Amino acid sequence: MTLLHGRIRLRGAALLLAGCAAVPALAAGDPARGERVFQLCAACHAVEGGAEPLQGPPLKGIVGAPIAAWEGFEYSPALSAFARTQRAWSEDLLDRYLAAPYRIVPKTTMSFPGLQDAQERADVIAYLKSLR
Repeated sequence: MTLLHGRIRLRGAALLLAGCAAVPALAAGDPARGERVFQLCAACHAVEGGAEPLQGPPLKGIVGAPIAAWEGFEYSPALSAFARTQRAWSEDLLDRYLAAPYRIVPKTTMSFPGLQDAQERADVIAYLKSLR
């Protein structure tokens, strides 16, 4: 492997580095801070075990869970269609969805516009992960 003028050569194939968008790593989250930020979500989403759906489905166990899979909850057609294209709520997918729900799932019925702060999103995801 050699570096030549912004290119890395790997066994005859060249990968152009200039102009490639770096994929940012998900920040380390703090569950305690995430619990506080989650209060923005708590009006529509419960997190207690055995909780009934509110406006949105309960989110306990959501990290790694299949999308649109809470039994008995009527998901929007948009989220149901999205669930057919994605396997599960990975941390990365949750991060992107929490940042801009309407960009990830156009016509979603979730009324929340999104969390713009990357650290707040990481904290909420860490909180949700802690609820397993």
